[in-house]
Amino acid sequence: MDRGPAGEAGPARPSAGSDLRGWPWEQGTLKRLLSRLGHGVAPLADAVHELRRRIESLVEHSRRRARGDYEIDPYGLDKELFQAARTVTKFVYDRYFRVTPVGVENVPASGRALLVSNHSGVLFPWDGVMITESIWSAHPSPRHVRWLLLDWALRLPFAAPFLCRVGCVMGRQENALRLLNEDHLVGVFPEGLKGFAKRFRDRYRLARFGRGGFTQIAMRTRTPIIPVSVVGGEEIHPALTYANFLAKPLGLPYMPITPTLPWLGLLGLIPLPTKWTIEFGRPIRFTEEAPRMADDYVVVSIVTEKIRQTIQSQLDRLLAARTSIF
Repeated sequence: MDRGPAGEAGPARPSAGSDLRGWPWEQGTLKRLLSRLGHGVAPLADAVHELRRRIESLVEHSRRRARGDYEIDPYGLDKELFQAARTVTKFVYDRYFRVTPVGVENVPASGRALLVSNHSGVLFPWDGVMITESIWSAHPSPRHVRWLLLDWALRLPFAAPFLCRVGCVMGRQENALRLLNEDHLVGVFPEGLKGFAKRFRDRYRLARFGRGGFTQIAMRTRTPIIPVSVVGGEEIHPALTYANFLAKPLGLPYMPITPTLPWLGLLGLIPLPTKWTIEFGRPIRFTEEAPRMADDYVVVSIVTEKIRQTIQSQLDRLLAARTSIF
């Protein structure tokens, strides 16, 4: 305990191992400090307090996991870890990106469905995280989204185990078929790496949807497709160009150059706090003839392009209605 000049006990300073409750950033104290700066800043105190509480919960969860006290499903999903991660993603969803979900009721409460979305992120797939959080925060019957990931994402030494534990699976056709046949909610970004690594000048212009593999799978299983459009995610890391000669030594498919990366070091990894809107379109359903037509390349291409145009139309409408990026 510190002593004042007269030998009286002063306020204790938190040691390196103490918890956050001894800090001066208690909710009431922070509110009083911010109130001196003017009206309207007190909500920031609530946000800081909420984030602190969520981080404490995540730390406690990590301690229990270190003791081996957890379970996973056949695909690697750890539901407890997923909920622990939500202590942070919910804060990002509500306070940082301030996401507005539209049409989330179009996602079925049960049964198979395939979410098909535009892709962005450049450095991290925040779009997938926010789509999932929309379903958990705004849907009356929240459920897990099993995202189909690119191979390179699951080869990253530290990211791969975490991604699997929160519900992601390798983007293989057999995985998708099995998940849908088991009535899971599956998510896919058919733009692939072309969408994830868009340059800033190409934002919200959908790239080609590959060969339509997701369409074939949906037709074979008669799975309804939910077209999803995300606005706000393609400005969080404005990619000006790419220095791919730096990517290979790091085991990455590319290395973006943004206004903050690599100039600000690790701070350049922090996304810009853009305002997001996520729209879940009406389900696209298939007739009884769809399974036998799933191997017809022409039909698959036509359906795939229709889905791409639907998502692009949703994006264009949302962008026209947007008044500010932030």
